Amino acid sequence: MPEIEVTPEHAADPDTRRVGIMVGVVGIFLSVVTIASHRAHTDAVIHRTEANDEWAYYQAKKNREYTSEVAVTLLHTLGTDPAKLDVPIQKLEAAHAKYSTDAEKIQEEAKAKDEETKLEERRALRFDIGEGFLELGLVLCSLYFLARKIFFPLFGLAAALFGTAMGIWGFLL
Repeated sequence: MPEIEVTPEHAADPDTRRVGIMVGVVGIFLSVVTIASHRAHTDAVIHRTEANDEWAYYQAKKNREYTSEVAVTLLHTLGTDPAKLDVPIQKLEAAHAKYSTDAEKIQEEAKAKDEETKLEERRALRFDIGEGFLELGLVLCSLYFLARKIFFPLFGLAAALFGTAMGIWGFLL
C-alpha cells in the first residue's frame, strides 16, 4: 500500500511557525489578564458591599445619637421634677456621647472601604483595557493565517505588548 504524505498548505512559509507560537503566547497572557480582571471585579464588589454595610451601620449609630438627643430635649421640656430627671438624662447623654464616638470610628472605616473599592475598580479597569488589547492582538496575529500578510502579526504584537503592559500596571497598583 503506498504511503500518502499530507503537507500543510503553506509549509514552506517560515513565518507560520513563529506567528503560531506568538498566537499561543498572546493567548497565555490573555488568559492571565482575564482571570486577574475577573478577580479584581469580584474584589471591588466585595469591598463595595463592605463599605455599604459600614455606611448603614454609621447611619444606625447616627439615628440612635439623634434619638437620645431628642429624648433629652423632651425630658427637659416636659419634665416637672428635675430630681427624677437627672439619672435618665445622664444615661441618655452618655449614650449620645457613645453613639457619636462610635459613629466617627465607623465613618473612618467606611471611608477606608470606599478607598479600597476605588483602588480595586482602577485595577479592574487596567485589566479590562489590557484584556481588550490582548484580544485584539490575538485576532490580528491570527489573521496572518488567512491573509499571509506580515503586518497583521506586527500590529497584533504591538496591541499585545500594550495589553500586557496594562495588565502589569494593574498588578502593580
